[in-house]
Amino acid sequence: MHRKKKKKTSNRDRSRTMEETIPVIDVEKINCEEGECKKLREACERWGCFRIINHSIPATLMADMKKVIEALLDLPMEIKKRNTEFIAGSGYMAPSKVNPFYEALGLYDLASSQAMHNFCSQLDASPHQRQIMEAYGQAIHGLAVKIGQKMAESLGVVVADFEDWPCQFRINKYNFTPEAVGSSGVQIHTDSGFLTILQDDENVGGLQVMNNSGSFVSIPPFPGTLLVNLGDIARVWSNGRFCNLTHRVQCKEATKRFSIATFMIAPRNRNVEAPAELVDHDHPRLYQPFIYEDYRKLRISNKMHKGEALELLRLA
Repeated sequence: MHRKKKKKTSNRDRSRTMEETIPVIDVEKINCEEGECKKLREACERWGCFRIINHSIPATLMADMKKVIEALLDLPMEIKKRNTEFIAGSGYMAPSKVNPFYEALGLYDLASSQAMHNFCSQLDASPHQRQIMEAYGQAIHGLAVKIGQKMAESLGVVVADFEDWPCQFRINKYNFTPEAVGSSGVQIHTDSGFLTILQDDENVGGLQVMNNSGSFVSIPPFPGTLLVNLGDIARVWSNGRFCNLTHRVQCKEATKRFSIATFMIAPRNRNVEAPAELVDHDHPRLYQPFIYEDYRKLRISNKMHKGEALELLRLA
């Protein structure tokens, strides 16, 4: 029987596939086009995630940063273990029974020069590696602040200052073996913070996000773009309007997979709560105000990784 040749996927086809799954937001356009701002709000409400293009972070910096994280995650275990926690989950995470193929290094408050210095010292990072991490951290922090502000504006919240919200790096490595194919690389979860900017592995897929019907949708790699996920704090801050994304990573092939996640977490030293503009007679406050660190502990102590802990804080 004559078998048809498999058609090569073009960039146009890949873009079409991407648009059929999650929205694509042009960062340059959300500054000046009302339609793009509306599209951003709908992406936050319906999906809790979106791809961003024209984000202004140079491709060379993204490539250099990936080389740095690969080198750091290939360090001996005794060096990686020096990466201690500032808050729960912010230091080195070794492979575990729950996530046996996954490990990560973390840097809490990447905008802090002292935190960056400590992180680099712990891992014996070279001056060149530190320079790349500092440049990437500054660029990605600025982007996170900008996206947060645009999300706020899409809801009519004009004065929203995200500048002092701490951001955390987590650099991830998946050591997928032949036996791992078809299994979970990291468990089903929501992120606990406000938003996550993910530089995914441009060659190795596996990320899956949950859609409105409760089914998982595969998100293929798309070089040069970044993925934004919304976490539990975004749901609280928006008074229930935004979706906190449930997602997971599945092993598709026996290989190493690397990704860089930047978490914009929550207000520093003050309560997480919806702005006054988002609370009215038709939209009563849904959650009691709380400190992020307390919420994080609540999630961990109750082993609630999929946003269930928010129900413990819901107002009657």
